Amino acid sequence: MRIAIIGAGAIGGWLAAKLAASGEDVTVIARGANLAAIQAHGLRVIQEDGSEVHVTSLRALERPEQGPPQDFVLLALKAHQLEAIANAIPHLYDERTAVVTLQNGIPWWYFCNCGGAYAGRTIRSVDPSGAISATIDAARVIGCVVYPAANLVAPGVIQVVEGNRFTLGELDGKESERVRTLADALVRAGFKAPITADIRAEIWLKLWGNLTFNPISALTHATLVDICRFPATRELAASMMREAEVIANKLGVAFRVGIDRRIAGAERVGAHKTSMLQDIEQGRPIELDALMGSVVELGALTETATPCISALYAVTSLLARTLQAQHGRLQISS
Repeated sequence: MRIAIIGAGAIGGWLAAKLAASGEDVTVIARGANLAAIQAHGLRVIQEDGSEVHVTSLRALERPEQGPPQDFVLLALKAHQLEAIANAIPHLYDERTAVVTLQNGIPWWYFCNCGGAYAGRTIRSVDPSGAISATIDAARVIGCVVYPAANLVAPGVIQVVEGNRFTLGELDGKESERVRTLADALVRAGFKAPITADIRAEIWLKLWGNLTFNPISALTHATLVDICRFPATRELAASMMREAEVIANKLGVAFRVGIDRRIAGAERVGAHKTSMLQDIEQGRPIELDALMGSVVELGALTETATPCISALYAVTSLLARTLQAQHGRLQISS
């Protein structure tokens, strides 16, 4: 099976390595030092138990236009990186190619292929120009919620922190042949790949943690366990989750776990730096609008007050703007 993965960072590179090791025909689209390392040495994954997977049997390219048509295209970029490459993605299509979205946060397709008062509405926070929805037909899309944590520790080298579950779902809730085929491929590669009939509820469950712990960590430079064990930030996270839950409920989504259980799950991950904190430390643009701006937008749409989320969004946005303007990074060093 032909699988292209656009973005060979921690999650994309891990998926690529394991899928290639299981025998799939894998193409990765990467750039810079990471692309050079993969082309020269392949991908190396350091797993949770310390064992390693090293593969060279994959194709590494700089642009989608250079690759052959694929059965599946996995978008492992961050949400704010999609618009820049959206026009090139169709070069990897044939008539049956499915596009799998692995971004955190509310996706641009959230109101596609669903009923209700907001059917077909575009989430402007994540697709401000409409270029993504205009280029990627929602009929091709399979949603995916990424639960594992991993780090790109060097070009071409990924270290798995925790987890291996990638939940999949069609936008209309049906269990199609293509989503079963993808799930089977992921399972053969060693991942858990449950199929859900309500991918939007799964998105909100993951987002519940991302929209709270990511900005708090970016502002405080604290790890997940520290945020959860410090009473003030634990309560702030809970307050933000309560605001988000009201919005989700108004959109027809019910959470299958409670706030305390969700926070406890983050605490168990331990001394892990969120992706947003890692980006702040490395001077990279942060994944802010998909995680927070979209929730503020949906709060306004559903006439729901979001005082805590909006306040954190404002100060984290200013931090990101300041670092970008000064081409800086922010780290605590001893």
